[in-house]
Amino acid sequence: MNKKILIVDDDPRNIFALRLTLKAKGYQVISCTMGQEAISILEEDQDISVVLMDMMMPEMDGYEAIKIIRNKESIKQVPIISVTAQAMSDDRQKCLDAGADNYITKPIDVDQLITAVEKLF
Repeated sequence: MNKKILIVDDDPRNIFALRLTLKAKGYQVISCTMGQEAISILEEDQDISVVLMDMMMPEMDGYEAIKIIRNKESIKQVPIISVTAQAMSDDRQKCLDAGADNYITKPIDVDQLITAVEKLF
């Protein structure tokens, strides 16, 4: 498979759980804890297949990070799945409006996550 996934989340426990799940499915996983760091990683590593972007992070939230990514020519095509604990009725649309390709709520349903990731390949 050899697909590379970037996890962006300010909670190391979420990164740990997602990393284990995705590695067990055969994906390469890299991670970071801040939106600006994610942008830098994407600009340096053209092999990232999908980004899992936490929406609630300090300094630069996922909405802002996605908007910046979508405005950078070199990385705007990378698929992004927003991951959020916010499950209000308009949150899904807010994520999609920011430029996310899909939306998953926490706690993450592993089957739903894998299906969402695989749809983007």
